[in-house]
Amino acid sequence: MADDAAAPPADPAEQLRSPAYVRLLLLAAVIGVPVSAAAYFFLQLVAALQEWVYTDLPRAFGLAPTPLWWPLPVLGIAGVLVGLTIRHLPGGGGHSPVDGLAHDPPALAALPGIVLAALATLGLGAVLGPEAPLIALGGGLGVLAVRLTRRDVPARVTAVVASAGSFSAISALLGSPLLGAFLLMETVGLGGAALGLVLLPGLLAAGIGSLIFVGLDALTGLGPVTLALPGLPPYPHPDVVQFGWALVIGGLAAVAGWGVRWLATRVRAQVERRVVPLTALVGLAVAGLVVAYTAATGHSAWDVLGSGQAMGRVLQDSAGYSVGALLMLLVCKAAAYGLTMSSFRGGPIFPAMFVGAVGGIALSHLPGLPLVAGVGMGIGAMCVAMLRLPLTSVLLATLLLFADGLAVMPLVIVAVVVAHVLTARLTVPRPERTG
Repeated sequence: MADDAAAPPADPAEQLRSPAYVRLLLLAAVIGVPVSAAAYFFLQLVAALQEWVYTDLPRAFGLAPTPLWWPLPVLGIAGVLVGLTIRHLPGGGGHSPVDGLAHDPPALAALPGIVLAALATLGLGAVLGPEAPLIALGGGLGVLAVRLTRRDVPARVTAVVASAGSFSAISALLGSPLLGAFLLMETVGLGGAALGLVLLPGLLAAGIGSLIFVGLDALTGLGPVTLALPGLPPYPHPDVVQFGWALVIGGLAAVAGWGVRWLATRVRAQVERRVVPLTALVGLAVAGLVVAYTAATGHSAWDVLGSGQAMGRVLQDSAGYSVGALLMLLVCKAAAYGLTMSSFRGGPIFPAMFVGAVGGIALSHLPGLPLVAGVGMGIGAMCVAMLRLPLTSVLLATLLLFADGLAVMPLVIVAVVVAHVLTARLTVPRPERTG
């Protein structure tokens, strides 16, 4: 590829017309295919590991149904595996979820550690999502593809192609190339006239990646791996009372997000001193929360375990959860989320969505708050409290609600803005007064 892509013209429109940029788009389109396939099979492997560890393995030991205490040894072992990966493999197993989502593609030498830490975290049921390792995997594979193509590729081109790989890996999981674009745009802080030049290769790779996900699902019959909330009740329109609830939910989410992050930060400071044994101890603590919730409520351990894939089931069966059970689920999931963030490796988005959704379901038992509105505002407000990405948080909540999304969007925007501003107030120290 020509070196002029490394130093773009002052006018971005001139670069858009250049042959080098067309070649960059073609490269992004080609990269979208293998990256999306790798992401698809990674997610399927995680699902297969969860099924084997929590269903097939205890049955093989004659423990059917899976006993209440089973998460204790599993998450303890997960902690040991993740701790060993962080300590001994290059890259430390990837980006710590306490710090949000990584901005830059990882070094190629770090990819094996990232994959192993993510498989141990996600496959054994710890409370984090797959989006961070998928972004790292997509970016790393994009860099690898560029280097296999040419050795003297400019750094700017490598960065754009790595971004396209991350777009492709994450967009199909979130269910929308547009949502993946906003996520990475806000994470990286893209802006200005060159925004479109960077987004176009990513959108192209993401669109092709979505087609690959659909095609592989039809070809393999393994089932979909995208985010979805089926079976939502109809939602008519917002009203004044619901806008009042948006203020309340935004404030509650800011406090809850601050608490989760505070727990994660404090525990991480201790874990870093002795990574392997203390990560195992954190895994045991998370398992204790799972056991306590299951014993007290009789509901599935997977309400607390995992990244939040039970969100659709909990929403569909919300009438079967008492307010007490929902509150206990909220506390246990949030605490498990904060503990897992401190030590394990994965993404912070899915558990934040789950905690917000459960909070919205619980609050919908109070007057004036329909279920769909509570869930939408809860998801958006909790996501922005944890991610600090307001546009992505609004889109996550509204796109997940399908036909109800447009109607509930004004409420989500208010809740997200309130949560975003209050989170900034809670997390940034106030300057000392003088005089």
